[in-house]
Amino acid sequence: MNSTLPFSIGLTGGIGSGKSTVADLFAARGASIIDTDQIAHSLTAPGGAAMPAIVAEFGAEFADADGALDRARMRALVFADPAAKIRLEAILHPRIRDAALAAAEAATGSYVMFAVPLLVESGAWRARVTRVLAVDCPEEVQIARVMARNNLPETQVRAIMATQASRQQRLAAADDIIENGGGIEALEPQIARLHDLYLQMRS
Repeated sequence: MNSTLPFSIGLTGGIGSGKSTVADLFAARGASIIDTDQIAHSLTAPGGAAMPAIVAEFGAEFADADGALDRARMRALVFADPAAKIRLEAILHPRIRDAALAAAEAATGSYVMFAVPLLVESGAWRARVTRVLAVDCPEEVQIARVMARNNLPETQVRAIMATQASRQQRLAAADDIIENGGGIEALEPQIARLHDLYLQMRS
């Protein structure tokens, strides 16, 4: 699998761990960031490439007035029906993979970093990347961040976290770990060290 990706990093972490902040700091140092969440959003936006298949599979009521995915309706369905989640993933995952690999081939940064929230859960992504980088923080910090950012009750945040790999599973799968329980000043030296390591490994 790595024959198509000479050197790449898979960036992952639970909700509220600070993946986006970490990705931005690597991008500032010259890495090419390919965000699978952004790809998924573009696939399900008005006119998105996945929308005809989603409407054919689930029905027209799963598209909003603009032709985008009705995210609230789909979220409610997949939480209630595990089979629906599998059907949705069968539509989205191959398209996300193809778009991500195409973006990697076109990337011009010093190395490619795939931001994949469910990297540990998917299994397949682990085989595509050279190294896995997990952003870690205490669970109570995750919960507080998501409650503040998304205005969600704690019970809902915990329910989302329960659908993701555990902190222990992510750490066990990681080659590298960034601790993000504090502020951005604590991130900078960790990212500088790993960026230098990745430049050495790539060459």
